[in-house]
Amino acid sequence: MEQQPYEGAGARVLVVDDDPTVAEVVSGYLDRAGYVVDRAGDGPDALARAAAHWPDLVVLDLMLPGMDGLEVCRRMRGRGPVPVIMLTARGDEDDRILGLEVGADDYVTKPFSPRELVLRVESVLRRARPAQPSGTLRAAGLTLDPAARRAAKHGIELALTVREFDLLAFFLRHPGRVFSREDLMREVWGWDFGDLSTVTVHVRRLRGKVEDDPARPRLIQTVWGVGYRFDTAADDEG
Repeated sequence: MEQQPYEGAGARVLVVDDDPTVAEVVSGYLDRAGYVVDRAGDGPDALARAAAHWPDLVVLDLMLPGMDGLEVCRRMRGRGPVPVIMLTARGDEDDRILGLEVGADDYVTKPFSPRELVLRVESVLRRARPAQPSGTLRAAGLTLDPAARRAAKHGIELALTVREFDLLAFFLRHPGRVFSREDLMREVWGWDFGDLSTVTVHVRRLRGKVEDDPARPRLIQTVWGVGYRFDTAADDEG
């Protein structure tokens, strides 16, 4: 039976990996899923290809020769918003967190299932698309337009990654409620399993963009032993 294209098929995906075998396998699976695939073997090549044809998503190896994946991610983010799924051969948590800190939306640790990677690409792209109009969300000086996928604080636009935007939208839709990291992984990432440090890092990054003092957060409160709560009471303070 012919494989049916995944939702989001037709999007352009840039695969960046210096291992030709990995790049070929990943590209093959994405191509069969209906995506338009570009390939690059190092950082400068990836940046050049992105400049020529801006991708809808990047699958990016962390350990590239010369310019590593973290620097490639930083430079791409400097040119414009683009979802990034980081690949790493290491199981060390510090490497995964580094990728998330520079703005990766998801990561996959080698060795991985190509089918799982395709599903993650589909998931990230689905959440990156403009949502159906559902009304502007406002609280504590924040304004978020789900349809346009734009957010601002006191009228100044925020540079949010795909997951940061989704996380903020979820908090704004559920003010005052406490959610565990497992809840947020399921509701925002769409996964019933995964490394919960992903949630922790994204909460920290989001606080850095929406809080007046990220070291003393007033909006995204930690409820010790439980999870996080978006506190609309901060709207009435100060």
